[in-house]
Amino acid sequence: MRILRTIADVRAAVRAARRDDRTVGLVPTMGAFHDGHLSLMRTARADSDLVVVSLFVNPTQFGANEDLGSYPRDEARDAALAEAAGVDILFAPDVAEIYPDGFATTIHVAELTDVLDGASRGPHHFDGVATVVTKLFGIVRPDAAYFGRKDAQQVLVVRRVVRDLDLDVRIVPCPIVREADGLAMSSRNVYLDRASRARATALNRALDAGEAVFATGERDAEAILSAARRVLDHAGIAPEYLELRDAETLRDVTTVERDALLAVAARVGGARLIDNHLLTVSDAKGAE
Repeated sequence: MRILRTIADVRAAVRAARRDDRTVGLVPTMGAFHDGHLSLMRTARADSDLVVVSLFVNPTQFGANEDLGSYPRDEARDAALAEAAGVDILFAPDVAEIYPDGFATTIHVAELTDVLDGASRGPHHFDGVATVVTKLFGIVRPDAAYFGRKDAQQVLVVRRVVRDLDLDVRIVPCPIVREADGLAMSSRNVYLDRASRARATALNRALDAGEAVFATGERDAEAILSAARRVLDHAGIAPEYLELRDAETLRDVTTVERDALLAVAARVGGARLIDNHLLTVSDAKGAE
């Protein structure tokens, strides 16, 4: 595996692969790898001839009071894990390589970004995500890019950017990877002490409770959300949001008639965590 720092070096490596008609897969990350990241890399490895993983803690998607400075960083560890997963190129640029002096362009998605994490973290968040991902697509020119479904809203935003800007890249959403007790894997889980770690499992249990109500044939959003809310209340967790939204448009749902996203965000101990379950109408009891 090669660790490359510059856009020019990455482009040269990709051009060489293209001359041999090799396909290219990209896994955009901010590092602090866990099994969720590694599952994306393994999927890309199975699909692609050349696998590029970006390792870049993107400052533009962090707010003033968020954890940019303390976000976990360990490039040597990440590089070893990426190499073991079969990655060919680890693109680890510094900030000035991605955002040189005079950088003045932002990609803003007018829809999809004013709810859930967009409402909770602010409009800068998805502007930063959309901008850096668009830059990475322009640098790597991948055939496919791989994203985790834990960040379901991010997947929708990136898909909209690709559609609206006619970018020639296939977006591949990959399943959420969980710990044995159901906690969704996240780089921010390292912020949790033992007590907070135990409490954090309530997020997935709350989503399980809402999904269980949905699986009985219930379609009223408030009934589904109430079941989830009771679990969070019992754990003493006040969510930043707990919402049920259309799985494609993210419009608010009062009655579930199409696939819906049951999503939660909460601060537990020192970590801000997100999770979601997809409620699939075709698989549920009572579906036509």
